Amino acid sequence: MVDIRTQTDLTNDLDLEVAGRIGRAWRDIRRASTAGAVRDAIFGVGGSAIEPGQMDALDLLITVESCRMGDLAEHLRIDPSTATRAVQRLMKDGLAERVQQPGDGRVVHIAISERGRRIHGEVSERRRQIMLEIMAKFEEDERFILADLFERFTQAVDVVAKSKIRRSHH
Repeated sequence: MVDIRTQTDLTNDLDLEVAGRIGRAWRDIRRASTAGAVRDAIFGVGGSAIEPGQMDALDLLITVESCRMGDLAEHLRIDPSTATRAVQRLMKDGLAERVQQPGDGRVVHIAISERGRRIHGEVSERRRQIMLEIMAKFEEDERFILADLFERFTQAVDVVAKSKIRRSHH
């Protein structure tokens, strides 16, 4: 028998308890004092540090020759005006540069700089090492389950967020 429940059916005590546990875990990941230490270990401290949002942008720019500002905004899930400010910061920090596209001088394209490639590589390696240390706390089969559930959780957050945005605009 398949258990198909609607959103309003998710009000029993067990579902409320599980929702609370997930919410607290999400909050703790986001706000825990150790989160700052992990963030510093990954993104650096002092003059060579970059912000997590900058790394998110570099993650895209490392995979493409160049992209339009709108593509970057979409990838980062941010408003285009916020993307413009993010790009200005990337350029100020020497992590990215504007590039001209043949035949279309009106559209701003951005590409990762050599410094951006180097910094991205350093941060990626630190991020990879920390993630491997975290994964070591789980059994191999649990790692796959955790990855699947994190991906599904992220997709569900996106779906709910988009539906809330649509409803607020109507």
